[in-house]
Amino acid sequence: MSLYVIGDTHLSFGVKKPMDIFAGWENHTELLRDAWLRTVQPEDTVVLAGDISWGMTMDEALPDFQWLNDLPGKEKIILKGNHDYWWVTMKKMQAFFSAHQLDTLRILHNNCYAYEGFGICGTRGWVNMDADGCVSPDDAKVSAREAQRLEVSLNAAEQQGLTPIAFLRSRRG
Repeated sequence: MSLYVIGDTHLSFGVKKPMDIFAGWENHTELLRDAWLRTVQPEDTVVLAGDISWGMTMDEALPDFQWLNDLPGKEKIILKGNHDYWWVTMKKMQAFFSAHQLDTLRILHNNCYAYEGFGICGTRGWVNMDADGCVSPDDAKVSAREAQRLEVSLNAAEQQGLTPIAFLRSRRG
């Protein structure tokens, strides 16, 4: 059983926002699928570290979730990225995943997941400084909230007797 991490899949099966318009992103979903199929086994765990889908709503992101769900891997743990506009409450996402039989997708948000004695923890990072290296009050508020979420995730791992490992989805503005 192996653990893999990938970010920035920027899938767009349910919306018209192809990444192929950017140099280096040509056929990225085919390349991603092929590499995934060569690498990830059915018993493996994959952390998807943000920017999963360009969908603005859960319904728009559904084809992307289905595509990920159908790839090999026992669990695909999703961490929020700054482009994941579809992200709603944990309860709504879990209900949506259940209603659509997305049985390999998990949500990392104020919680942790056990992996061979380790606790997979994480949150969306936030770094947005102006030219002088200063952070706006609004950005400081977001950063403080995300730091609190990471602390909750780390504490959840420790309470379960797991050694926490943290994934921070960074954003630079």
